[in-house]
Order: sequence, then C-alpha cells, then structure tokens
Amino acid sequence: MSEQNNPQAGQKQFGIQKIYVKDMSFETPNSPSIFTQDWRPDINMELTSEAHKVAEGMHEVVLSLTVTAKLGNNTAYLVEVQQAGIFALQGFTDGELAAMLGAICPGNLYPYARETVGDLVARGGFPQLLLAAINFESLYAEQTRKAHEQASESQQAQH
Repeated sequence: MSEQNNPQAGQKQFGIQKIYVKDMSFETPNSPSIFTQDWRPDINMELTSEAHKVAEGMHEVVLSLTVTAKLGNNTAYLVEVQQAGIFALQGFTDGELAAMLGAICPGNLYPYARETVGDLVARGGFPQLLLAAINFESLYAEQTRKAHEQASESQQAQH
C-alpha cells in the first residue's frame, strides 16, 4: 500500500489535495495610450503567503503575487493572483509544519501562479512576462532568522 493510504504512527505525510486560483485581477489603467510608448517597463513583484488549517491534517495555503509594470510614472498593468492549494500534512513537528506551510507548499504553488500571471499579461496585449524562479526555502529561512533576531532584540529591550 502507498504511504498516503496506509498511515503509520509518527510517519510524515505530505499530499497535494487541490490547487486552484482563489482570486485574480488584471488592470491596464492607461490603455490604449500605453501601447504607443516604447516598451521598457520597470517590473515590480510583491509576494506573500498565508496558511489556514481547514481540517485535522489539512491546510489551505494561499500564495499572493502582485506584479506591476510601469513606464515612467504610468502604470502599464497591474496583475494580482492568489494561487491556493489544499495540502494534507501529518506527522510533522510544529517547526517542521511551519516550514512546510511557509516554504514547501508555496514553492509548489508558485509555478501555477507564474503561469497565471504570464497568461493574464499576454491576454492583456503585452509582451510575454517570465517571472524568475524563487527559492522559497531560503526565503523562509531568512524570514525565520529575522523574526528570531527581532524577538531577541525585544526581549533584551524589556530587561
């Protein structure tokens, strides 16, 4: 039997139950005039993720991407995508679970979000946008390190 169908006590299990687009929007506030300008945009991407427990051993993770392309002071387009997934996670310690929800699950969602953003940009009449790959494990490690530093600084300030 597979690991997922025959769980044993203490065994770590990870499974993707569902991947879906939770929300998305695409805006071109300066069209059609934006299409007459030389295409040398400044691209900015913001990325966040959050996780919610939906049932015992089941978590929803939502990866939010906001991509803005500007030509000078004019916004060419603004894309917002919330790529979500439901993940089965069992047998992990609290620290391991936090890492799974903060790094591994968003890392699994990112390729889908990249594709959705690229499709929306192309359908909006703009040149293809290929977002760079992201190492979510190193991002998570950096966020965890900063959170520990801030916590120790605030403890020292209280003493």
